[in-house]
Amino acid sequence: MSRRTAAVVAWSLCGLTLVLIVCTIVLAVPNRYQFSELYFILTEISAALVGGLIASRQPQNPVGWFIIGHALCFTLGEFGRQYAIYGVLTNPGSLPFAGAVASLAYWAWYPGLVLMIGFLPLYFPDGRLVSPRWRPVAALTVFVAVVLTAIAAIRPGGDETRGVPNPLGVASLNHLEVLSSIFGVVFPALWASVSLLAVGSLVVRFWRSRGVERQQMKWFVYAAVLFILLTVLKQIVGARIPSIVDDVTFVITLQAMWVAIGFAVLNYRLYDVDLVVNRTLVYSILTTTLAIVFFGGVAALQLVTRRIPGDQSQLIVVVSTLAIAALFNPLRHRTKGLIDRRFYRRKYDAARTLEAFSDRLRHDRDLGQLKAELLSVVTETMEPTHASLWLRLPNDTEAERP
Repeated sequence: MSRRTAAVVAWSLCGLTLVLIVCTIVLAVPNRYQFSELYFILTEISAALVGGLIASRQPQNPVGWFIIGHALCFTLGEFGRQYAIYGVLTNPGSLPFAGAVASLAYWAWYPGLVLMIGFLPLYFPDGRLVSPRWRPVAALTVFVAVVLTAIAAIRPGGDETRGVPNPLGVASLNHLEVLSSIFGVVFPALWASVSLLAVGSLVVRFWRSRGVERQQMKWFVYAAVLFILLTVLKQIVGARIPSIVDDVTFVITLQAMWVAIGFAVLNYRLYDVDLVVNRTLVYSILTTTLAIVFFGGVAALQLVTRRIPGDQSQLIVVVSTLAIAALFNPLRHRTKGLIDRRFYRRKYDAARTLEAFSDRLRHDRDLGQLKAELLSVVTETMEPTHASLWLRLPNDTEAERP
């Protein structure tokens, strides 16, 4: 797959995930779902954007695909639940294939969970296992994902969709005690084993890392270890954890993982996507600021012109638009400077140094001083192992090398 094709696929999956999240929220309102039951889906917005960004820029690295795959699976699970409830219970017959789509709510979560707490810690950040010795762990993770997804897909019941039964459920399996044992005993044990092994891999990689690589991994290691340990604790303790505590902890620790990866991308140049993130931050902040200025200006001018007779709406829009046009470039430069100073300090300092040297070059005529300053600027901004200047004067046949 070429890099351009990978970028199209990655952003298409990201866009599909975001559209499904919007549809899920729209369906949840008439389904009378409480926000506390649904706000975890908002963390998948961050996951979809982070995964799409990494996969589009580094298509050979599976980490980005793991993240976006997790976001899509989690979103499909919740979308299937809301779609089925609306089409079968809230407004019967209004949506096509509502009963069939209910199947997603039963099995789509499991691949998403395995991608997040199994494969992502095993392969983060370079897309490779710590060593070949960890291949059996990766194989075990695949086995657990396939088995649990398959069992969840055919397990009968209606608990995932509030009374809408699993369309793929096999009713005769209700009488098999082995199925209950798998979900009651074997499933938590397998889940805990895969999770703890993945954490072990991540800790070993962090322990062996040095310099910038350690800084890139640090925050993700903290967030991932916290999330996975709390997930394992939930499997062990079960219903004794209050639901509100469980929900809030899950959302905070899940979002922390995507924030940690985003922080590594921004602050430590992980995956070489800093230019894209820089432009995204600049224009996101710029757009938000201009929107506030525009709507705030319209509201303020309406208050001012309310006492003036006649329709002043067109004048207000024109004045606000001219203000936006006048503010665009100054705000863009100020925002870019703010982002550069915060996240790209070394590049910002280098640019300022070159700018100052260019100014001195226009006014300073002392060749010896310029020579020394040029070498100093090159050393400071480029950081070469060695720097020298070869200068040939117009009337000299000899070259001077200081």
